[in-house]
Amino acid sequence: MSHISTHIPPVSLIKRLLTIVYDLLLLLAVLFIVGTVIAAAATMLLNDGHAITEEHEIYTIYQIIVLISLLLSSFVFFGWFWTHGGQTLGMKTWRVKLLTCDGSPVTWKIAAIRFMTALVSWLVFGLGFIWSLVDKQKRTWHDLASHTVLLQMDKS
Repeated sequence: MSHISTHIPPVSLIKRLLTIVYDLLLLLAVLFIVGTVIAAAATMLLNDGHAITEEHEIYTIYQIIVLISLLLSSFVFFGWFWTHGGQTLGMKTWRVKLLTCDGSPVTWKIAAIRFMTALVSWLVFGLGFIWSLVDKQKRTWHDLASHTVLLQMDKS
């Protein structure tokens, strides 16, 4: 952390997890809407309004389209908040802010690196998050990869 003030404390793992839970509730609503739109469009366009089941030849393609749509929607959800003020709604609630280590604004490129690395952090049983318990500055793998930091803001 070169230009970030050292008097602002980094966020603990517990606080990170609390913000994630809050944001997941909001994200689930977004994903429900996106999934419903994708399912409706796919059934109308690809299968004459009938459900696409495992017996259909397009089932695997349909599943890939749904997965990619949900991942992209998740990235846009987090990326928009990170690039527009550095706080998701959960982060605002818990007074947590995302900043780059040099104090520059979070770009979409930085958001993409952070998002993809956070996915990897989860896929390896949360080890990327647990890393914050051994890092002196409480950084996770996605903090390190994206050169960002989560800071605990005061009440003012």
